[in-house]
Amino acid sequence: MTGPTGPVGPGADRLLGAEADGEEQAIEAALRPKDLGEFVGQERVREQLDLVLRAARQRGATADHVLLSGAPGLGKTTLSMIIAAEMGAPIRITSGPAIQHAGDLAAILSSLTEGEVLFLDEIHRMSRPAEEMLYMAMEDFRVDVIVGKGPGATAIPLELPPFTLVGATTRAGLLPPPLRDRFGFTGHMEFYGAPELERVIHRSARLLDVEIDAEGAIEIAGRSRGTPRIANRLLRRVRDYAQVKADGVITQEIASRALAVYDVDGRGLDRLDRAVLTALLKLFGGGPVGLSTLAVAVGEERETVEEVAEPFLVREGLLARTPRGRVGTPAAWAHLGLTPPQGTGSGGVQSGLFDG
Repeated sequence: MTGPTGPVGPGADRLLGAEADGEEQAIEAALRPKDLGEFVGQERVREQLDLVLRAARQRGATADHVLLSGAPGLGKTTLSMIIAAEMGAPIRITSGPAIQHAGDLAAILSSLTEGEVLFLDEIHRMSRPAEEMLYMAMEDFRVDVIVGKGPGATAIPLELPPFTLVGATTRAGLLPPPLRDRFGFTGHMEFYGAPELERVIHRSARLLDVEIDAEGAIEIAGRSRGTPRIANRLLRRVRDYAQVKADGVITQEIASRALAVYDVDGRGLDRLDRAVLTALLKLFGGGPVGLSTLAVAVGEERETVEEVAEPFLVREGLLARTPRGRVGTPAAWAHLGLTPPQGTGSGGVQSGLFDG
């Protein structure tokens, strides 16, 4: 997920090493669609959101609060900016982890202007006191500011101008029902198919003034893990390779050679993904093996393996989570060109290490 100052969450940009510098962030901002017509993919969410915004404009009212959920890099931040643009309103960007006290939220809310859009990224990570204050702000456009402590404390009501809250979360299940129910519109962002990613790549290539053929776009799209942000990052790295090592034109061959340099294989797996699979299959015979043991084997934190590598590996059908531990699937053995041990069925040993 991208926050107001860059990527949020462990390993958010590990495909390409260190966090993007100022120039890279500026390029990312330039590639963002400016309205719903330019936004590629998420047709259902776009159609529903368009109705919500059009109706609000016709009424001359502030748009309902919007909750966007889905994996990092699918366009939640971009949609929040589009909502503000479509409503002709300014946007204020912050994140859940930055709001640790109710006073932090009160300071932000009290400075909003009428109709302003407040984008709250990773809303599920907001502190509980701030969360409870947000309930009243969303519903009644009012907050109670507590002055003093103990028996002498006084609640001073503070009226707020109507505003639109756009909350983004990668873990919608962690939002308490009272908060979820206060959003007038909830949209779930799906992973992109290859044709949609090809459209994203061609659009970005035009904006970057990069020449790319259809096969080159197909090659990059197939390794982009269903995520536009990754597609754009890979496009920029392939552009660099084509500029330095070739004539600047991105073809299938150039894209394939460039992505091999950056350790992104044909299915989009990177160094960490392959390290997890290799350890699981070679060291533990395909599993089952506990998450902590697997993390130690690849030299990463448990949370990094669980939150960064595993979701994509599970989605690709290369790894399975079982009550006894992680298990490599037949597709994982085939992808790494390995032969599973005899008599293990799905490729996992019958007695593995399990530590949660």
